[in-house]
Amino acid sequence: MSFEDLGVDKRIASQLSHIGITTPTDIQQQAVPVAIAGHDLLAQSKTGSGKTFAFLLPAITRLSKQKALSKRDPRALIITPTRELANQVYKQLTLIIAGTGLKATKIVGGDNYNDQVKALAKDPQFVVATPGRLVDHLDDRNFYLEGLELLILDEADRVLELGFKEQIEKINTAANHRLRQTLFFSATLEHAEVDALSRNLLKNPKRVTIDASTQEHNDITQKFFLADHLDHKIALLIAATKSAESGQQIVFTATRDDTVKLSEILEQEGYKTLALSGDMNQSKRNSIMDAFSRGQAQILVTTDVASRGLDLLNVSQVINFDLPKQAEEYVHRIGRTGRAGFKGNALSLVSAKDWQSFKAIESYLSKRIGFSEVNGLVGKFKGFKEKTHQPKQNVKTKSVNQKTNKHKKPFKKPNKAKTAKAIPAPFDVDGVAPLKRRPKKDEE
Repeated sequence: MSFEDLGVDKRIASQLSHIGITTPTDIQQQAVPVAIAGHDLLAQSKTGSGKTFAFLLPAITRLSKQKALSKRDPRALIITPTRELANQVYKQLTLIIAGTGLKATKIVGGDNYNDQVKALAKDPQFVVATPGRLVDHLDDRNFYLEGLELLILDEADRVLELGFKEQIEKINTAANHRLRQTLFFSATLEHAEVDALSRNLLKNPKRVTIDASTQEHNDITQKFFLADHLDHKIALLIAATKSAESGQQIVFTATRDDTVKLSEILEQEGYKTLALSGDMNQSKRNSIMDAFSRGQAQILVTTDVASRGLDLLNVSQVINFDLPKQAEEYVHRIGRTGRAGFKGNALSLVSAKDWQSFKAIESYLSKRIGFSEVNGLVGKFKGFKEKTHQPKQNVKTKSVNQKTNKHKKPFKKPNKAKTAKAIPAPFDVDGVAPLKRRPKKDEE
């Protein structure tokens, strides 16, 4: 099956062919025709399955073939939860629309606000944005969404996890055109909040599910290793990085301080490394991501800021130095490898402080996970045993004849109430002496 068979514009299919993409993936085969037909859509597929093109291709096709509802307002708005994912989507979008006459701009936090105002004033047809910065421009009336034709939420579950529900509702209100089409895409849609939001934003949506997020990823080999303490973890990390045969590696850790420390440790082992965290300014983050994508470093040490939005085919191994707090995030982390049909490894280190997260991952994946070992680095920690609730033993009741109140004080009968004695005169029945009458003057 070709992209033209799916209804994609011939010029766009030709552009895809120029960049080496000729065969649609499963999610593209199912989602693209539904979206091109004009239906609202809820689409779920695992990371690395081609979700981005699954919503970009119908969007570009619609804007290429149909007349705009408004000459000034953006025609298609793509919302992403993070700047990194926005950069990735924007990069792929500009690659496909080159030569079509369509314009796109990117609106994310960290970039110069005034430059964004100027870009919006040029009336781009596509806007790729993060919710917070986009709403800032809406509040300042730098652009309007009254003529929006297509609203797309990428990684809708993550948008809500990061607390952008209010911003999404404001965007929905500003773009509440009766002809608007809405698409939800994510690797995980099993959320009550996502379901509730989709009911408010989507109209009679079609649903497409290609591999649930909990389904085993056949292109990724997953292994878990028990660790006694921090030094043991570091030793396992070094051994894991050396086990990779080729390609780049990503190491996920919990804090920005750890990204620097682990990067320095791996530098001492002879690796060229880069450290990435969310506290960096946007230009710094962009330069690090660009350097890693160009192969200028072998290992990227990062927090969850890079768990989504990285489409790097050369990443052969992902290492979870610390397990994520949210089980769903584990799926997105390991999805940075094994992309587009390539094979990948995902190794996770589990210490006592990671145990609760490990059990949450087991529950999320609905399977028991075994542990692997590294020769010479087998630790003593074997995990915590699950508490079993034993039924309480029945206590035999004592017979009536047994003395059950041996140490109790004997019961005393209450004393009889004493009868009140009559109140002698000169008091009345209320216990108050009667008032004496003073004689009148004529009686004196």
